Amino acid sequence: MLLKAQHLSAKRGDAVLFQGVGFELSQGHWLQVKGQNGAGKTTLLRMVCGLFSPVPNYVEDEQPSQDAKTEIWWKNTPLSKACEEFHQDLIFLGHALGLKEELSALENLLFLATLHGQALSRSNALSALQAMGLKGREHLPTRVLSQGQRRRVALSRLMVQEARLWVLDEPFVALDSKGIDLLLGLIQRHLFEGGALLFTSHQNVNFTAPGDVLELHA
Repeated sequence: MLLKAQHLSAKRGDAVLFQGVGFELSQGHWLQVKGQNGAGKTTLLRMVCGLFSPVPNYVEDEQPSQDAKTEIWWKNTPLSKACEEFHQDLIFLGHALGLKEELSALENLLFLATLHGQALSRSNALSALQAMGLKGREHLPTRVLSQGQRRRVALSRLMVQEARLWVLDEPFVALDSKGIDLLLGLIQRHLFEGGALLFTSHQNVNFTAPGDVLELHA
């Protein structure tokens, strides 16, 4: 088991987004998080990545039992004790792509690799960008690229950064059919090689690898 979560809950103001959510994710498996707008899909993904704190699983101010404790595990170790290893093995791509507009696509990819402590040669970065359909745009400032092209720059990380877990929030948004096919191919290979995928998408996607759907309800 790579990733496990139990009794995750979140609120926005006084409104409960979701409550008591749990799941397990193994090597070579995917999990799609679905739900209506505002159901907390992005919040759940950010919570798993440690960017958002879960609401304690309290009921009427009573302490929960040990079995009802809010917890996330990475490789059967509580995330609080495996945080460094977990983040070294994680790629999270959210709505904010994490790109610097003044840098070129190539510079952004090299910067992101350095930020995550991974060596990436200029030639390998160029090859990844070209494979993602950005040939001829590698040296342009990111600010002049279309939204779809910016997303392709961010998704190029999937080709050059080693990570067992991909957490992708609406990864197909702004991609044309060719871009979607490229991304689907990357995901299929990732799963085939024993990686895992946690993602949200309004699109219906089919993978040959085993997976499941988690529907969020407040």
